[in-house]
Amino acid sequence: MLDLGRTFLQSVERSPHALAIIDGERRLTYAQWYEQILRTATGLRDMGIGRGDHVVVILQNRFEMATLHWACQFLGVIVTPLNWRAKPEEVDYCATDAKAKAIVFESISAESVAASMVAQGLPRIAVGGATGGTMAFEQLLRSAPDAPILEASAEDYSLMLYTSGTTGKPKGVPRRHRAERAAALAHVAQNLYRRGERTLGVMPLYHTMGVRSLLAMAMVDGLFVCVPKFDSGYALRCIEEEKITCLYLVPTLYHDMLAHREQHGADVSSVTKLGFAGAPMHDALLQRLNEVFKPELFVNHYGSSEVYTFSIDQDATRKPGSAGRAGINTRIRVVKLSAETPDDLAAVNEEGQIIAELAGDEAFESYWNRPDANAKSIRNGWYFTGDTGYFDADGDLFVSGRVDDMIISGGENISPVDIESVLSLHPGVDEVAVAGLKDERWGQRVVAFIKRKQDIAADELDQHCRATDLANFKRPRDYVFVREIPKSPVGKILRRKLVSGEYEIDAPPVMD
Repeated sequence: MLDLGRTFLQSVERSPHALAIIDGERRLTYAQWYEQILRTATGLRDMGIGRGDHVVVILQNRFEMATLHWACQFLGVIVTPLNWRAKPEEVDYCATDAKAKAIVFESISAESVAASMVAQGLPRIAVGGATGGTMAFEQLLRSAPDAPILEASAEDYSLMLYTSGTTGKPKGVPRRHRAERAAALAHVAQNLYRRGERTLGVMPLYHTMGVRSLLAMAMVDGLFVCVPKFDSGYALRCIEEEKITCLYLVPTLYHDMLAHREQHGADVSSVTKLGFAGAPMHDALLQRLNEVFKPELFVNHYGSSEVYTFSIDQDATRKPGSAGRAGINTRIRVVKLSAETPDDLAAVNEEGQIIAELAGDEAFESYWNRPDANAKSIRNGWYFTGDTGYFDADGDLFVSGRVDDMIISGGENISPVDIESVLSLHPGVDEVAVAGLKDERWGQRVVAFIKRKQDIAADELDQHCRATDLANFKRPRDYVFVREIPKSPVGKILRRKLVSGEYEIDAPPVMD
């Protein structure tokens, strides 16, 4: 199998003059971009960074981010992207865990990098004029290679994504070139992409959805339009001006674009294919999208960083809520919630845990330095996803939630434990439980249920969260004060009762 460097080179050779990437005023063909990618790879190599090394990248979706991703593929370097909202302690942990050889950052992530003790001990490549670097990104571009750089093989690691578990401690998910290429090919096939497709590069390149869009466009000699930070108006202008043909987004972004278009209008007639993943999509949004875009294809994609595709439904409106059937590179099952082996199957319509076979071409092999996570999730050659769901009588999969109550809001995985830990430190909080409630825009919104020790208000708790290291996207959007937190006889929080409204409101005391 080809590695990803050679995969990109295919597009350069087939379509050297085709437009490959747009970032603001910057517009490069495949031949022009290839030259910039090779210069970047040469610059990294001159720094002593080579095959098997990790480079931590904390950037938004911009030219430099996409260029670094491809440069690492040619060089055999493992690109290790982090959320640009990462806190200093996350940078410390991930850079240490990956044994990073360098960190690349921009202004929006500069503060966290500056406050990271680990980052301060590494070469720091500053993008876009950010301060605090040991060198500027432009310095990487000074030299062209003497010969083409093709230093990776299909068996080398391509990238490592970090995903949060129930404890909130990030887990590195290393993925080989062959698995990434197989996942990109599957994405092309399952979304019926044609040569020359054009997509919005909106989903972040620290997320498997963003990476898939980047790679898939190269597979079909297509165009990747960088959108550094989502803005509905800008996204709709890009669709109209650049004649975007396919979209692959989380439901929240579709919701926001429709809301903006209703007020301001936009021509979206160029879009013929819609795809979504990262969170379920409510029936009303499915219908509105179908009416507005009238797509030839409307794909519901269900997957993860570990195994890119679990299942797809190429007609998302056919059976709302269905995640369809196994992808072309995957085998999936639903086992009983108590199952210890992949053979303890759940019955039709019985909710259980969804699992996927690791022999699939798109699958990872194990977590990075996390034997505890491997022991929990990998059994007898199958990946236990932690997701709950069931097969209906037709054989279609429905995903119902998370075994560990992970909240998925706007496509981001959010651990309730992280938030509960922060709120529990407030002197007015007796007990706290956090759950994800359905939300038309976000898929789920983070709600904190509080048993008070003393009279406190939601604003006070919100300020408390803002004053901590809790990432902004994890902050509760609502606070509900309850008399008791519902628990099982053995003391486990029953989040399902909070989600279903089975609690008693605690009204604040009346002041004289």
